[in-house]
Amino acid sequence: MSRTGKATDVLRRVVDDAMIFASLLVLAWPVFFDDLGRPGTTVLDRAWPVGVVVVFGAVVAKVSERWPLARYAPAFAAVVIAAVMHSRTGGAGPELTWLIIVVAAIVLVRQFLGARTNEGLIRDLTRQRAIMARQAFRDPLTQLGNRAMFINHAEDALGDADETMTAVIIVDLDGFKDVNDTYGHAAGDELLKTTATRLNANVRANDTVSRLGGDEFVVLLPRLVDDTIADTVADRILRDLLQPLVVGDVMLSIRASAGIAITRGSGHDVDEVLREADQALYQAKAEGKGVARRFDPELFARTEKRRLDEAELRRAFAERQFEVHYQPIVDLDGEHTVGVEALIRWRHPERGLLPPAAFLDLAEELGMLPEVGHWVLQEACRQAVIWQEHTPGFELNVNLSASQLGNPALCDEVREVLATTGMPAQLLVLELTETVALTDLGESARILGSLKALGVRIALDDFGTGFSSLSHLGVLPVDVVKIDKSFVAAMRESGGASVAEAVLQIARTFGLAPVAEGVEDAVQASRLRELDCAQAQGYHFAKPMPADELTDLLVRQAAVKS
Repeated sequence: MSRTGKATDVLRRVVDDAMIFASLLVLAWPVFFDDLGRPGTTVLDRAWPVGVVVVFGAVVAKVSERWPLARYAPAFAAVVIAAVMHSRTGGAGPELTWLIIVVAAIVLVRQFLGARTNEGLIRDLTRQRAIMARQAFRDPLTQLGNRAMFINHAEDALGDADETMTAVIIVDLDGFKDVNDTYGHAAGDELLKTTATRLNANVRANDTVSRLGGDEFVVLLPRLVDDTIADTVADRILRDLLQPLVVGDVMLSIRASAGIAITRGSGHDVDEVLREADQALYQAKAEGKGVARRFDPELFARTEKRRLDEAELRRAFAERQFEVHYQPIVDLDGEHTVGVEALIRWRHPERGLLPPAAFLDLAEELGMLPEVGHWVLQEACRQAVIWQEHTPGFELNVNLSASQLGNPALCDEVREVLATTGMPAQLLVLELTETVALTDLGESARILGSLKALGVRIALDDFGTGFSSLSHLGVLPVDVVKIDKSFVAAMRESGGASVAEAVLQIARTFGLAPVAEGVEDAVQASRLRELDCAQAQGYHFAKPMPADELTDLLVRQAAVKS
């Protein structure tokens, strides 16, 4: 409240008290004061009526603090008493008449002050509302508009665009957190204020600049007739922001990235345009920061698909949509199943059964493979133990990914699975590709050595495709080599054994057990027998299948053997 308003309020309180006491004097006059002028009246006779008036006046003043209308009760009663006396006696004495006039004057003054006070209150309320409205739409640090103001202006611009274009530019400061951490929040605040000033200097009078929060700003360019204007403004802003800024004793430069979204015509949603500008900003930062990029619908579609795929994959694991299928590994002498390779599948609720190639790369990028791989190992070992009850010596092959091999807890996890499932360690074969094994040969050899110490066996998958040399086989503690299907297929094309035969010879030289992959027909199986390859797998023998189908296959094979 202003000083004038405070003074008026004090004066109003004084007048209120005067009105109360004057009114009480009017009421008390006929009872206490008519005889005061007679001979023999003492000082006490004159004082005690005044004391009574003062006490009653104080009581009324106190009561009026809670019930404001109470202050008018004595004045009302005084007027009534005056009217009664006038009707009975034909008029009041001069003293009482003047007292009534004083009460009336005080009431008038009180009403005048009340009106002035009300006007002051209205002015104060109006001023407070204006301040609150400003705060509701302004950022207190930079004095720019805030998100609420931007939304308000953007809705108006998009609703009134007609055939013109509207551009939204999101500007984000690169490395702002480092400035705060290194030079303090005061330096960061100065950086934000300077950014606001420079943004305002690079736009038109009818454009809107707002601070969305933190180090993120937004520029609204309404009613554009040329879409390149938005690119020009964004580039100009980024160049201007790069100009050096001195904060205290430190010289800083403001490096920023910008994302641009442009719409044509009316009817567009503000949130949608902001999302597009934000997506363009994300692309600008992905390209090295310090640049402005427009929203690209095709790129957004790819990014959105990737986001949905990630969400689906995480939900699939949480909801156990994955399954383990098993491809038989057969003994070529009799073609009966002696083991299986565990292969993960995704039972997608809409797309059906998906092979590993459809999701494992994404799972690797998301860091999910150690967890997924552990689940496959546990599930496959649990199932293999059931088959081993009826098929002694039945082997289980499980693949290891690069991220699993780099997991420090891998050996402990394998040990725990062997213990909880009862899987014999010597019947578990852990497979990894040459590419994975050769990423860090020394570290791979150490980890594989730790796994072999548990009693499990190690297989080198896709042997011959990873630019390996014979020296690697001497370093890696490998028990099994799996001949890549491309070499098996080449036997038909070359009319002979060629590379497959050489790989088999290498395996024998190093005392390794060979398994041929991707056997598609009887001709390939027959040629592998001629080359003394003991085991093979492929669609010629059986496709990967669920556990219950493999159980039926084992039962049929057992019935034939018996």
